[in-house]
Amino acid sequence: MNAIRTARERARAELTHEIKREAGRQLSEVGAAQLSLRSVARALGMASSAIYRYFPSRDELLTALILDAYNALGDAATGADRPEAAPRERWMLVCSAVREWAVAHPHEYALLYGTPVPGYRAPAETLEAGTRVVLRCAEILLAGRPLAPACPAPLEGGLDAQMRAVADAANLDLAPEEVTRLLMVWSQLFGLITFEVFGQFAGSADPAGPFFRHAVARMADFAGLR
Repeated sequence: MNAIRTARERARAELTHEIKREAGRQLSEVGAAQLSLRSVARALGMASSAIYRYFPSRDELLTALILDAYNALGDAATGADRPEAAPRERWMLVCSAVREWAVAHPHEYALLYGTPVPGYRAPAETLEAGTRVVLRCAEILLAGRPLAPACPAPLEGGLDAQMRAVADAANLDLAPEEVTRLLMVWSQLFGLITFEVFGQFAGSADPAGPFFRHAVARMADFAGLR
């Protein structure tokens, strides 16, 4: 029975992989909003009813693709990091790896950071994978303490309490001002990458490599990495 069960599990895992691979291919052609289980089943020669035994809905298939993309991005950032290096060098390595992954996988990146899919709401299970990059950046800031002083700017309008709540929720040993810096450089990093992936630097910072490296270095200054 164990051998039979293992064979079935292996066959199921292989077909699940094939479904996700075909869904990824169609994602690059029609976009996430137009992705359908029926079209994926048709391309694989499956009965439409059979694919629902693997993914009961299109949203569950999208969630699986999102988790895979977030983890691939997180793996790229983790793989590039060198904990023994100086924090500023680690920052540059991680940011460059995130950019390289996004440029090499534009459709997966668009699924994560592009236009939201109408009617789809990412479940809580995507949160851990989706925060891997920012938590890696937080580790680098912690390793870089004491951070260089920032320009004096009070956290007003409830921002101090908001940043304390973020630190508590993520179990980050960062002061509210440090969390503010972290979120600013994190959003700037993905803003830079989004502009490049979606062609918004055409006619200005294109190719974007030199501008990206300069901007990321200035972001390290702002973050306080000496």
